[in-house]
Amino acid sequence: MADYSVFTKPWQARPVTELIDIVTGMGFNAIEFPLRDGSQVCPAEAERKLPLLVRELKAGGIRIDNVASAPQERVFAACAACGIPMIRVMFLPDHGDFLPQEAEYMREVQSWVPLCEKYGVKVGIQMHCGRGATSTADMMRVVGRFDASHITAIWDAAHSGLAGEDPEQAIDLCFSHLALVNFKAGRYQMVGRTADGAAEFIAYFCPGPDGQCSWPRAVNHLKKKGYSGTWCMPAEYTGLTQLQEAEYAKRDLKWLKTLVDGSDTP
Repeated sequence: MADYSVFTKPWQARPVTELIDIVTGMGFNAIEFPLRDGSQVCPAEAERKLPLLVRELKAGGIRIDNVASAPQERVFAACAACGIPMIRVMFLPDHGDFLPQEAEYMREVQSWVPLCEKYGVKVGIQMHCGRGATSTADMMRVVGRFDASHITAIWDAAHSGLAGEDPEQAIDLCFSHLALVNFKAGRYQMVGRTADGAAEFIAYFCPGPDGQCSWPRAVNHLKKKGYSGTWCMPAEYTGLTQLQEAEYAKRDLKWLKTLVDGSDTP
């Protein structure tokens, strides 16, 4: 059976006991943990508090599959001590000249490689619409220059759809370095016009069946290629309360399980 995790950012301020109830109530037994300021554990406390969190979650039947955090040495050390195999990051430059920023980011990624080797923890770079690693090809411009044992790709169905990608082609492009797949859904929604009359659109994150990327096509192609990693659900939905996000994630997980292994059992 496949492994499924959920990104717990929407519930990062909740007590750990409540977090366990929320995660297990949705039907997950693994999480992507936001190791960030404002969460149950922040980076400055990672080496001391992350092992305590891992033990508490394990007692509740949950493991941390990866963390979303800055790839600082103390984060690498904490992950290695806890058996967490990957740190997730994104390339999100500002609106200056793009190519120099990409080159600088390459140098930054290169600086993580010795830490990956030292601690046996990978860094996963996720695509994200807007600017930076907007498409799978943009992501692989960075990731593809490094050994997949150190720097890996995280393909995101929502952001791939927002980039207008064919899911089969996108997955083919990144499969050599693919470590994790995110299953969320997004579409563009017109919100008005600029002063000069041009239409304005925003990314609207929605239930799985309603997004611009076909989950069935993406799942079928990943299975065809032999993907064996975790199926992560970021549980991101536009304009919902935390309770509603949990309910939508529970429904989307049921559908994803049906697509992946024919089961909707939690």
